[in-house]
Amino acid sequence: MRIEHKHVLIAEDDKFLAGVVGKFLSAQGLQVTIAHDGREAVEIMEKTLPHLLLLDILLPVLDGHGVLKILQGKKIDCPVIVMSNLSDKLVQKKCKDMQVKAYFVKSDLDEATLLPAIKKFLR
Repeated sequence: MRIEHKHVLIAEDDKFLAGVVGKFLSAQGLQVTIAHDGREAVEIMEKTLPHLLLLDILLPVLDGHGVLKILQGKKIDCPVIVMSNLSDKLVQKKCKDMQVKAYFVKSDLDEATLLPAIKKFLR
């Protein structure tokens, strides 16, 4: 499946990690936008609905769960993949209950794992 020209929003406060993931996705032909806090992510989602949201849970200003609640409340429909350092099963269940498509622990994540998930949910 071709993923070129699809728009992915990365909501990640770690600027280095956001840059690495952004460059990797750009090299795959994706259009990438980066938000460094939850409020910025919601604002971007409201203005230009991306094809996919890569969301960290521990974000400043508004955390990832807050972002998900706002998106649900506003009926903004976009597949969400969570990338977080939280490996807590309750946090992962809460995300699944909020319609998150996939949940990855950052320390376990690599390009070979992330790209197939992105391709799956960019249909």
